[in-house]
Amino acid sequence: MKQKIIVRVQMNCDKCRTKAMKIAAVEEGVISVAIEGAEKDRVVVIGDGVDSASLTCCLRKKLGYATLVSVEEVKEKPKPKPDPKTCCQSQQVFIASMGYADEPNCSIM
Repeated sequence: MKQKIIVRVQMNCDKCRTKAMKIAAVEEGVISVAIEGAEKDRVVVIGDGVDSASLTCCLRKKLGYATLVSVEEVKEKPKPKPDPKTCCQSQQVFIASMGYADEPNCSIM
């Protein structure tokens, strides 16, 4: 089950943001990591089987203040079926035979 985890972390500089992303990316089951929010203070982790409490504890241990904001299931968007009209157009292939009408078989001598 894919889940989206949002953790609010105190990040004052780019170095702290990079450190937070590295810590989140190392966790088991993580697919993607991003920084969001108006103040860029939220780490968004999408993964399969990620332990949100463990992730928050690791961020808190390395960076200081960290709070788990939300954990929600990510639903896959169904892929739209391609329109059969625009998908493929049949192509006609013409094969021309080059030979003489009098000699149906090929002979070298």
